[in-house]
Amino acid sequence: MKADIHPDYHEIKVVMTDGSEFTTRSTWGKAGDTMRLDIDPKSHPAWTGVHRLVDSGGQLAKFNKKFKSFGIKA
Repeated sequence: MKADIHPDYHEIKVVMTDGSEFTTRSTWGKAGDTMRLDIDPKSHPAWTGVHRLVDSGGQLAKFNKKFKSFGIKA
């Protein structure tokens, strides 16, 4: 095996969306860095079963405005 081709594997702290945290080993960042998650198994619809629309930068409003004439008329 070639020497010095593997990334550094070190401990980092991961902070979940609810503020809980744990320590794991990763190649991400530098030793002692903190990774803050925006989406995790506690908040993602795939795991929670709760679907929630997140409007990021007005994307949802822009879509609704563009396609408001389509669909079922009430």
